[in-house]
Order: sequence, then structure tokens, then C-alpha cells
Amino acid sequence: MVIAYLGLGSNMGDKKHYLQQAIQLLNEQDNTLITKYSSLYETEPWGYTEQAVFMNLVVEIETQLSAEALLKICQQIEQELERVREVKWGPRTMDIDILLYNNETIETEDLKVPHPYLLERDFTVIPLAELAPDLRVGQKQMHEWAETFDKERLKRIP
Repeated sequence: MVIAYLGLGSNMGDKKHYLQQAIQLLNEQDNTLITKYSSLYETEPWGYTEQAVFMNLVVEIETQLSAEALLKICQQIEQELERVREVKWGPRTMDIDILLYNNETIETEDLKVPHPYLLERDFTVIPLAELAPDLRVGQKQMHEWAETFDKERLKRIP
């Protein structure tokens, strides 16, 4: 069994509903179980900033799927939830990123793990630190990476 962390985000339509649907669809997959999930956060867009705010969270899963098979499942769920890819980092109903997959480093044409922007984004670092504060990524634990961000920029949603 492998532990992986996924970042989920939405900034179109009923964002909370899309996130709930994505969690449900992930849990319905064979050989995959969500074991923890972070608080829900309202966050400013990253990369392409001329768009609506996002709702983001991070989930911890146990899976027997390979990283590549997990990526395909994530992309299928995005499509099922009507994701359209028109602009890089643009608006979307659902975005599911593999942030970490065990302690593995993966570099293929379709997948890079750890996620290349993991440590640059408050909406991945802070929720991940909430789930796994002692998890080491690079030279620091997640709670140490979280201290480098202004936590007031993220709005926790009840």
C-alpha cells in the first residue's frame, strides 16, 4: 500500500459541490481509500490571476495503484466533473494534482512527483502541513515549509 497526497481545487460553479463529488469519486475507486483530508481553504489564483478565487484542500490516500494509474484516475474524475483545459492555470471546475507519491521521485512526460510547484504554493503547503506536519520534503518538514507562508492569505472555510 502506498501513501499519496492529492491537491484538489475548483473555482467555477458550485466549488464546494465539485470538491465533494471529487472526494466521493476518489473513494469509489478500487484499491484507493482517502484516509485524511485537510480543511477547506479559499485561495487566490496562482499563475493566471485574472479569475475567480479557488477552494482547495489536500487529501491523503492509501492506494495500490501505480502513480501513472492514479494520474489517469485523477484525469478521468476531472473530465467527469466537466473540466475544460483552455488556458494554462485557467478557470476549472476541478483540478486534481498528485503532490506526493510515497517518497518517490517520478519524472515522465506526463507526471512529475513531487509536484513541481508543491513548495511554491500556500494552498498546497499549508493544507499538507495540516495533514502531515512531520512529513519531510526536501530539507524541511512540512510544518517548517508552512512557516514560510503568510497563513492569513488563506481563508479557512467551515
